[in-house]
Amino acid sequence: MLTVSGLTKSHGARTLFRDVTFRLSPGRRIALIGGNGVGKTTILEIIMGLQEADGGEVSRPNDYRIGYLPQELLESWSGTVLEEVMRGADDIVGLERQLRGLEQEMTTTSGADHDRVVRRYGEIQSRFETLGGYQVEAEARRILGGLGFSTADMDRPLGEMSGGWQMRAALARLLLQQPDCLLLDEPTNHLDVDSVAWLENQLASWSGAILFVSHDRDFIDVVAERVVEVALGSALEYVGGFAEFVVAREERLASLETAAKRQAKEIARVERFIERFRYKATKARQVQSRIKTLEKLERIEAPSAEELKLAFGFPDPPRSARVVIEIADATIGYDGTPLLEGVNLVVERGQKLALVGPNGAGKSTLLKAIMGELAPISGSARLGANVGVAFFAQHQVDALDLNLTVEQEFRHAVGEQPKNRNMRTVLGSFGFSGDAVDRLVGDLSGGERTRLALAEIMCNPVNLLILDEPTNHLDLPSCDVLEDALSAYPGTVLIVSHDRHLIRTTAEQLVEVRNGAVTHHLELDEAVLSPAVTVGGASGSMTLARSGADSAGRVAGRGRASNRSNGSGSPADADGGNRRSGRSNVDGDSRRIRELRKRVNRLEKQAIEAETMVAEIEALLADPAVYKDQARMNDLVVEYEKVKSRANRLLSEWETASAAVE
Repeated sequence: MLTVSGLTKSHGARTLFRDVTFRLSPGRRIALIGGNGVGKTTILEIIMGLQEADGGEVSRPNDYRIGYLPQELLESWSGTVLEEVMRGADDIVGLERQLRGLEQEMTTTSGADHDRVVRRYGEIQSRFETLGGYQVEAEARRILGGLGFSTADMDRPLGEMSGGWQMRAALARLLLQQPDCLLLDEPTNHLDVDSVAWLENQLASWSGAILFVSHDRDFIDVVAERVVEVALGSALEYVGGFAEFVVAREERLASLETAAKRQAKEIARVERFIERFRYKATKARQVQSRIKTLEKLERIEAPSAEELKLAFGFPDPPRSARVVIEIADATIGYDGTPLLEGVNLVVERGQKLALVGPNGAGKSTLLKAIMGELAPISGSARLGANVGVAFFAQHQVDALDLNLTVEQEFRHAVGEQPKNRNMRTVLGSFGFSGDAVDRLVGDLSGGERTRLALAEIMCNPVNLLILDEPTNHLDLPSCDVLEDALSAYPGTVLIVSHDRHLIRTTAEQLVEVRNGAVTHHLELDEAVLSPAVTVGGASGSMTLARSGADSAGRVAGRGRASNRSNGSGSPADADGGNRRSGRSNVDGDSRRIRELRKRVNRLEKQAIEAETMVAEIEALLADPAVYKDQARMNDLVVEYEKVKSRANRLLSEWETASAAVE
C-alpha cells in the first residue's frame, strides 16, 4: 500500500496545496482532478520522487513498484515499438536470455556439470512459466493492438514515430510491466475514441492501485471509484465516480457557502462590539477577549464563481455562404496513393460536427483537404464564399515561446491589438487576469498553455472553427466553459476529439473516418462514439458492448430476427406468407433483449454497490487502530472475503449477461 500523508508544496509565496492525504491500496482507482496550475502533476512527481515536498511524506514498502506516465516524455528510443514495450517485462526477458544461455551450455557439458546445468534450467524455466513468460510477447502485441498499433507498426523503429505514438508505446510498456501502482498524467490525451474505450476496460479491471489525472468525464466515470479534488490549496476525497463526485461536491459547496455566510455575520457582530467598546475601560477585558478570538478564528473559504469558472469569449463572426465546406466524389491521399476514397461531405452554415475515428485513419488528411493544404487526387474539396478559418492544432502549444510573458507571447502572435477588442479583456476571458499576464509561459501548466494557444487562435472573428483536440490538458472547469462557448458560438464548428462528453454537448452530427471511407452521420450515434471493445488475454477474449450502443443493438436484433427461417427452411417473410410468424419472432427477441438489458443494468448496479463495500472495508483494514481489537479485525477479514467474493460473482454474471445481449 502507498500512503500520502500531509503533503504541502509552495512555489515562492504561493501555496499550491497543503495537507494532501490519501491511500492507494490494491484495486483502488483514484482520479485526481482540479483546475490548471493547482499542483496535480506536482503531486504525481512528489510520489515518484522527482520533486521534494515542503512538508508531509509518501510511504510505501521497499519492494513496491510504481509505473509513471508523464504528460511529456523526455527519453529517447533505440528499438522497435515491440522491443521498447517488451522492456516493461525486463525480468521475464532476462530469464529468457538465461534459458537460451543454459541451452547452449547443456550442449557443451557432461556428467555432474551437465546435471547442475539441467537443474538450474528447470528452476529458471519454472519461474519463467510462473511469470507468464511464454505469453509475454503475445500480451505485448495485444496491448499494442488495443492502443491502435497495427501489426506492421509494431516492428517499426519507435524513434521515427510521432510523440503521440511514443506516448502510447510508453503506456503499453507500463501495462505490460504491471506495477503495484500506476500514476497516469492525462493518459487519454493522445488516444482516439476506440483506444480510450479499450483502455477504460483495462484499467477498470486493474488489480493494482491507480492514481490518474484526467479531464475526460466518461473516462473518470468508468475507471475511478474515488475522486480527489485539489482546490483552494487543499484536497478532499470523494467516494464514487465523476457523477457521484459532482453531486457530493455541489452539496459540500452549498454547505460551505451557508457556513461562510453564517460565520461572516458572526464576525461582523463581534467587530461591531469591538469598535463600539474599544475605548471603554469597563469593557476592555471583553474587547481583548473578542480580538483574540477573531485572530485565532479559522476562516471558512467558499469558492466564488470566478474561481470555479472562466469565460471563453468568441467575437461574433461575419456571415458566410450557406455551404461552408463541400467535398464531392473526392479521392484524397499523398503522392497519388489514395488514403480516403469516395468522399462526399457538405457542411452548412452554423452546423457543429465532430470528426471521429481511429488514429491513422485519415482525419488529419481530411482536415488538410478541407483547408486547401492538400489537393484531392480526384474530385473536389473547397470552402464556401466568405469563409474565414481559425485552426487549432495540438502542436501550437509547442510553438509558444517559453521565455516570454503571457502578454508578450500573445502580442507577438496576434499583433498589438485584436480587432475591436481590448487585449487584456481577451486574455482575461481565457483565464489570464491581473498578475497572471506577467507570468512566464515556461512557468505555466500544460492546461494554461493550451488556454493561451486557444486565445491566440480565437481572438479574431472567424466563421469556421476547426479544433484538433482542444481539451488536451484543459482542466474540467475550462472544459465546461469551452463547451458553453462552442454551444453558443453562431459560426460553424468542426471538432476533432476523443472526449465523448465534449462531443455530446457541442456537436449535432458526426463525421466518421474509418477504413478508407468517410461517413456523415446526421445524428450523434452512440455506437460510433462508444464502440464495442475486446477484452481478455491471449487465452481468450470477449466483446463487451459499450453502454451507449443500445440503439445499434436493437437494430441488429431486428435484423437477425427478420431473417430467421420457417419450418420449411425458407425465410419466413420471403413472400409475405408468414409475416405473423416473423413478427412474433421479432417481438420475442425484442422482449428477451429488453429483459437481458434490465438484468445487465441490475447486475451492474449490484456490482458497483458490492465494490463500494469492498473499498469501505479495505479502508477500515488500512487503519492501524483496527488491529488493536483482534475480534473486530477477524470479523472484518471474514466480511471482506464474503463481499469480495460476491463482487467477483456479480461481475462475472454481468459479463455473461452483456455477452448474451451482444
